Amino acid sequence: MPTPNTTRHDLFRSVLSSKIAILDGAMGTMVHALGLDERGFRGERFADHHRDLKNCIDVLPLTQPDAIRDIHAAYFAAGSDIVETCTFGTTSVALADFGLQNHTRELNLAAARLAREAAEAAEAKDPSQPRFVAGSIGPTNKQLSIAGNVSDPGHRDVTFDEMVAAYREQIEALVEGGVDILLAETAFDTLVLKSCLFAIDRVFAETGIRLPVMASFTIFEGGRTLSAQTVEACWTSLEHIDLVSVGINCALGPEKLRTHVADLAAIAPIPVSCYPNAGLPNALGGFDETPEMIAGVLEDFARSGWLNIVGGCCGTTPAHIQAIAETMAKYPPRTPAPPPRRSRYSGLEMYEIRPESSFTIVGERTNVTGSRAFSRLIKEERFEEALSVARQQVENGANIIDINVDEGMLDGVAVMTKFLTLLSSEPEIAKVPIMVDSSRFEVLEAGLKCIQGKGIVNSISLKEGEEVFLAQARTVRRYGAAVVVMAFDEEGQATDVERRVAICKRAYRILTEQAGFPPEDIIFDPNILTVATGIEEHNAYAKNFIEATRRIKEAMPAVQVSGGVSNISFSFRGNDAVREAMHACFLYHAIRAGLGMGIVNAGQLAVYEEIEPGFREKIEDVLFDRRPDATERLVEHAETVKARDPADVAAADTWRNLDVEARLAHALIRGIADHVEEDVEAARLHYATGLEIIEGPLMRGMQTVGDLFGEGKMFLPQVVKSARVMKRAVAHLLPYMEAERAAAGTAHVSRGKVLMATVKGDVHDIGKNIVGVVLGCNGYEVIDLGVMVPCNKIIEEAIRHKADVVGLSGLITPSLEEMVQVAQEFEHEKLTMPILIGGATTSARHTAVKIAPKYSHDVIHVTDASRAAGVVEKLLNPASRQAYSQANRVAQARDVENFRTRQQTKLVPYAAACEKRWTTDWATAEIAVPEFLGARVLDRVSLTELIEFIDWSPFFLSWQLKGKYPAIFTDPVVGEEARKLHRDALAMLDEIVRDDLLVAKGVYGFFAANSEGDDIVLFTDESRSTEIGRVHTLRQQWERKGQDVFHALADFVAPRASGRADYIGAFACTSGHGCDELCRRYEVDHDDYSSILAKAVADRLAEAFAEWLHAKVRREWGYGGEESMSTEDLIAETYRGIRPAPGYPACPDHTEKWSLFSLLDAERAAGMMLTESCAMMPAASVSGLYFAHPESRYFAVDRITREQVEAYAARKGMPVQEIERWLAPNLGYDV
Repeated sequence: MPTPNTTRHDLFRSVLSSKIAILDGAMGTMVHALGLDERGFRGERFADHHRDLKNCIDVLPLTQPDAIRDIHAAYFAAGSDIVETCTFGTTSVALADFGLQNHTRELNLAAARLAREAAEAAEAKDPSQPRFVAGSIGPTNKQLSIAGNVSDPGHRDVTFDEMVAAYREQIEALVEGGVDILLAETAFDTLVLKSCLFAIDRVFAETGIRLPVMASFTIFEGGRTLSAQTVEACWTSLEHIDLVSVGINCALGPEKLRTHVADLAAIAPIPVSCYPNAGLPNALGGFDETPEMIAGVLEDFARSGWLNIVGGCCGTTPAHIQAIAETMAKYPPRTPAPPPRRSRYSGLEMYEIRPESSFTIVGERTNVTGSRAFSRLIKEERFEEALSVARQQVENGANIIDINVDEGMLDGVAVMTKFLTLLSSEPEIAKVPIMVDSSRFEVLEAGLKCIQGKGIVNSISLKEGEEVFLAQARTVRRYGAAVVVMAFDEEGQATDVERRVAICKRAYRILTEQAGFPPEDIIFDPNILTVATGIEEHNAYAKNFIEATRRIKEAMPAVQVSGGVSNISFSFRGNDAVREAMHACFLYHAIRAGLGMGIVNAGQLAVYEEIEPGFREKIEDVLFDRRPDATERLVEHAETVKARDPADVAAADTWRNLDVEARLAHALIRGIADHVEEDVEAARLHYATGLEIIEGPLMRGMQTVGDLFGEGKMFLPQVVKSARVMKRAVAHLLPYMEAERAAAGTAHVSRGKVLMATVKGDVHDIGKNIVGVVLGCNGYEVIDLGVMVPCNKIIEEAIRHKADVVGLSGLITPSLEEMVQVAQEFEHEKLTMPILIGGATTSARHTAVKIAPKYSHDVIHVTDASRAAGVVEKLLNPASRQAYSQANRVAQARDVENFRTRQQTKLVPYAAACEKRWTTDWATAEIAVPEFLGARVLDRVSLTELIEFIDWSPFFLSWQLKGKYPAIFTDPVVGEEARKLHRDALAMLDEIVRDDLLVAKGVYGFFAANSEGDDIVLFTDESRSTEIGRVHTLRQQWERKGQDVFHALADFVAPRASGRADYIGAFACTSGHGCDELCRRYEVDHDDYSSILAKAVADRLAEAFAEWLHAKVRREWGYGGEESMSTEDLIAETYRGIRPAPGYPACPDHTEKWSLFSLLDAERAAGMMLTESCAMMPAASVSGLYFAHPESRYFAVDRITREQVEAYAARKGMPVQEIERWLAPNLGYDV
């Protein structure tokens, strides 16, 4: 077999980096135009074949070679860089339908050579344009994830191994025939695609030949593959393969693929391809999109920066390809961006472990050794019933399900295969990733052959030595699964801390250095072993596990740590109350040490805080081996554990003596939810239907609330409390109302539907939640999609719910560009509902200039929550909408004109601004020297220490109570409500501190530094010989009246040329760990008020943490020791030095957080991460830099010229276009 020329591979990659490469169009469409009859398909070679061959296109390379060669030539002439061989269905599996399976090799060889001849002829005509041949490998007509027989969901026509063998035969022939690339395309079952890629990997490994591999899958109308995977889930299934590109083709026209291609481009760190059909088939089976139409849509894709390879699929011709090639020549190729390194797995949907993710629950009940019910059903071969156990685990909240069928009397391979095959036909279960669990590797591999998603193998270990471990690891990696590694080695199971950690480190080195595993695909199980057994050497098992977990995460922060949680309590089997409490206590401490996931019963988890303190103490005595009689005391107490009676209800207040309508009104206006269900039940005795109660006393009460709010007699905190009462009342009535509507055959009617979302990349939602409450109080149906919602999800849900209005929220500046994208896609989808824009960084000007022009319908900027209901009312009321819309457009036109006038403001040339930089006499300047260099971790800072640093004024502003703290308390209008709100906040703060509900973590450090132009160079140590990073700063250019100095942050650090040693500080801190869990607890009780209050308090604690830390830094820097400042002085920042943050006026580039977080290792040190839009997670987080120069000051960079943007992009090594996107609000020119 000839060895392909590696120079061709390098040439292909060079083409991809320099242009959007052009793929050919449809082979089938061109063959159909030939009008061949049966005789034409047969040719002389198959004249006497025993089956009809008409429409068997794959036979034509042997029977009509000139026609196939001419089709390739036509596509090359039209501008294709790549043509595909005529081998889409040339596997033995597919050819068997025509009785040609024995001609597989011959047909693939012939097809490859024809395409090769056409490519060489085209290159001879124009040597300046390299031409490539891609070996087309189609999906066949067999599936592995989809039942071939609807009456038998467990039946499959072929096995994974049979598909691998079939693909291998085709791949070997294509390589021998001289293709440059292998293209596995039109995949609609990801498991079939994985079998193809598996076969490619086997051929490469055994022959030593490697070619670039492209993969392309097919998305249908619902936004999923035929086997029901999402785009993100499909990519996650494939990301282990060394692909040159990944893409989407076929099934839909380009317009229908817009959001899906955008999603793929957002997640894939490799080139992206797209070759759509020429629209959807018409009634006659043809395709209606003209070359100009398809090129026009794809031009939008290219303009958006989504494409690296583009072509056509069904219905496209050389004319289409010519139009596409001419259009693409105007645009550069997409520059793939590396995604955040996170653990990702997939079933039908992707599951990503993010910093804000809660503990990952691996459901344990689908285990024959852990569930008697599951074991019995499996042994009796009642597999369909056994699926209900898996379904229940998912319904109870399992993020992943563990499948174990290890039992002496079972054929593990056959049972695992049968069960997982059946499971793949159950989307409610298959949506989550699968953990295949067995002590026998052949069972694990059998499971991997049934999983189309990215699963997890549980487990492998070093107990049989490194050679076996490495071989198993490589096999797991070839299937694309993550792996659980047990803390076993040749000496057996590790029980002490040191051996657990040492074994995991050894396995880590082998997996990452020899088996090709990225750290995020490694899960260590350091052995959760049973305590309270009465055996002394077992007493330390729990605390050793927790300590080992902490050390593993410190040494290898990107890995996950897991374990079988129920093992810890096995000595109390039969006493579920004790076991559940032990699990809750163990998890509470283990999670804080770094345990990210665990195998638990998703339906049986106690709440740590609700465990009786004395009982909890006895459990923790056992877990931490705190006293010699710990086990005896717990065993004794276990006998007394009984269900507790509900707490006594306090005596009713006097208002409880009012009639039911008055009680409901009082509860709504006062925000008292304690008796709402009782009062609603009483109201049901007086009203015929639940709807009458809502439209009667409840809506009358809320109308009073709305009136008082509108009159300024009630304030937002009170309204949110009222909404809490209303939501609980409605939740109680819903079951009755549904039954009433079903009986009457009527539908629910609301004032209108408002769909709300915080846009992709942004995690902030306090303001959005407040607006949702206000709208809900005013009778609107609010559909809240949450945070980090991608554009296509917003569109799909707006269409599905038939939303009347869509509200977009965002806090960070990159969210502004995401809103522009959403508006643009709304226009493409021809939606008509108004869009509301809100959030701290949004403005009427930005909405008018950037967002509104992208959408031909109403785009309204809403300044605060109090105005939201009025805006929606005007938009949805036919009598007022036209006038309101026209007034808004007039105002936006005025904003646009003002912006254009402002853009004409004088910006000095960048070189001139640099010449007029701020400077000082660096030879004599005072430079403070810090106590240490490097970073220090602050683990669990006491919240009590932070409280005195809280600045309460922004807290009140977030609730739209205007005034400075504490003067706001005496304000004649809002003073009383401000005092109430403050009391609630202090009460919550007390609870948070008392019960340790929020965790404050941080990291800070000092670094040797000197400026170099507008960059600040950071060094490893005082020798200043090794650079460890740079802070890139931006310089003012807007020449205001009398201005003769143009600042950049770099000015406040001594230049390298001065010879002076200088320093800067850096920090990242959060008080948000635990906030999501706390808010979910409130939201389950329909308590929006407490949820929003908790987020607001967490936000204030984060800012207080930053202020507390800055004071500490000033002391350690040697110039803050003598400070004696009041809280007011600190808030006014009267101290020396500044702490600017990326994304704020002096440093408006959010991407500087990337290097800041890397410098501090903020993810490991403080559990903080960045979204794709550089929002910090947890949301209650602050980060920035410290400058110590006495004359350092805050300033606004404001608008800058193109020349500075280009220079800045060059210094950062980023494309100018990308920098322009991040700095869009600061650009002093139009893009």
